Amino acid sequence: MTTTLTSDRPAVTRRPIRHGRPLTRVSGLGFGVAMLWFSLLVLIPLTAVVVTATTGGWAGFWEAVTTEQTLAAIELTVGTAFAVTLVNIVIGTMIAWVLVRDRFFGKRILEIIIDIPFALPTIVAGLVLLSLYGPKSPLGIDIANTRQAVFLAFLFVTLPFVVRTVQPVLAELDRDVEEAAMSLGASRITVFRRIILPSLTPAIAAGAALSFARGVSEYGSLVLLSGNLPNQTEVTSVRILSSIENDNLDSAAAVATILLVISFVVLILVDYLQRRLVRRG
Repeated sequence: MTTTLTSDRPAVTRRPIRHGRPLTRVSGLGFGVAMLWFSLLVLIPLTAVVVTATTGGWAGFWEAVTTEQTLAAIELTVGTAFAVTLVNIVIGTMIAWVLVRDRFFGKRILEIIIDIPFALPTIVAGLVLLSLYGPKSPLGIDIANTRQAVFLAFLFVTLPFVVRTVQPVLAELDRDVEEAAMSLGASRITVFRRIILPSLTPAIAAGAALSFARGVSEYGSLVLLSGNLPNQTEVTSVRILSSIENDNLDSAAAVATILLVISFVVLILVDYLQRRLVRRG
């Protein structure tokens, strides 16, 4: 004799996951205003730059961006911005860790000092750096008109980005998970590598992207210190300004378009990395 077991519980049907809701009249109006404002400030000007860059055709565009002076400026700018970003990832994360996890005298003052590059006009930052690391340096360090000056200027203006993106995420981490892992025998290095770092990686990536983009576009903080020597210390922003002063808008727009493409690719890669990490988490 066989007995068939049946369940009286009703079948559970899963509702499809909705990623958003249809736009209402009010939200649609708000979306339209936002897109109009964004287009006026960002999309239309960027489109105008690209159109200007291609006015002379592909041959003219290629000729403008492949001159020896332009290539040297692009190489210096992108290479230095990348190197500075790597430094900021390490040092910026360390500073954020100290500000969140440690207590010490002068912590509030350090919090304010970190934000100075945000508030200080870049030309003033250049004057400060020139006073400290120029020919009349009270420290005895003269790096004016060298590539080290470009590196230092980039460091100065990009440091806060990684710190300020990592700091709030680190402050929200649950310390109980770390303590539980250590009670089970995990070392501090293992806890940092397996628990803390995966949670901080999206914030570090976002700060690194902002740091790189800021470095690529920097002008004011290095224009006094670097000397703007062609093929040596001239960056792309200075190269663009020189083309405009020589009434060569096509060349300036072409170089600006190259920087736009590089920054856009970096932001896409960082966004892809963040999405992958969020899905894993």
